Amino acid sequence: MVAENNEVLGEVFLVTRIGAVFSPYHNPPEAFKEAVLAAEAAGVPELWVWEDCFRESAFVPIAAALAWTTNLKIGLGIAPMPLRNVALTAMEIATVERMFPGRFYPGLGHGVQSWMAQAGAKVASPLTLMREYIPALRAILAGQEVSTSGRYVNLDKVRLDWPIENAPPVYGAGVGPKSLQLSGEMADGTILVAGMTPDEVAGHIKTIKSGSPQPESHTIISYITVAFGQGAKDRVAEEHKDQSIENDRGAWGTVAEVAETVKKFAEAGADAVILTPAVGEPDLIGFLGSVGEINRLLN
Repeated sequence: MVAENNEVLGEVFLVTRIGAVFSPYHNPPEAFKEAVLAAEAAGVPELWVWEDCFRESAFVPIAAALAWTTNLKIGLGIAPMPLRNVALTAMEIATVERMFPGRFYPGLGHGVQSWMAQAGAKVASPLTLMREYIPALRAILAGQEVSTSGRYVNLDKVRLDWPIENAPPVYGAGVGPKSLQLSGEMADGTILVAGMTPDEVAGHIKTIKSGSPQPESHTIISYITVAFGQGAKDRVAEEHKDQSIENDRGAWGTVAEVAETVKKFAEAGADAVILTPAVGEPDLIGFLGSVGEINRLLN
């Protein structure tokens, strides 16, 4: 984690990456452009999208968002590996990277197993798929010619005709300890889902980095469910209705109050804290403006 300290309003703040999520659950594709432009105008450094079945695809809106903006970075957190052949994923990432260098963070995970079954893409061993998929993807993006014969990933002399100068970091994701440890071993970073307390995040980070060959450089992305204004706590509670939201399992209230909770996730070891709007968010544009304010407060 970045360890600089800044004196702001008489207090010491940790410097960490801040971002927001464009949720496909309550926002149709045609709402994306307004959100992207609002995020850049508000000073939100990163906007993350989800490729959740069967809502919105990933790479088309990612390319559009990068074309509409100048500084905004776009994260994909996540795309399901079983739905995408690794060679195609490498082509997609490389194309975006060549068009918009240094502004894309691709992330991949197992996918929700019931959705994978619906799509006819479910695999018997998601861990085996990750173990085969992410190293092959990273090797292709690094410009190597890849041949491999595995249980799920089979490639014969695959090499990018349009290689990239600097491959973007490839993030993994997971929930259980085996998936998290494997992401630590195979990926450049790991995405942690919302609904965790800072203490739980710290514990998962230990699991992730126990498997990493370079734990100090392995990036941790932590989602956190957030709501501002009237009824904010109730909206966060509704998002995590199967859990208590005490102990900072989410954040709500004013910009300053949410910023205090975000700091706790940074202190727990998150390199990037990505704010996810709670269910029923009435004003996505206003939400993005508040995320921009939090970024200015903490950085």
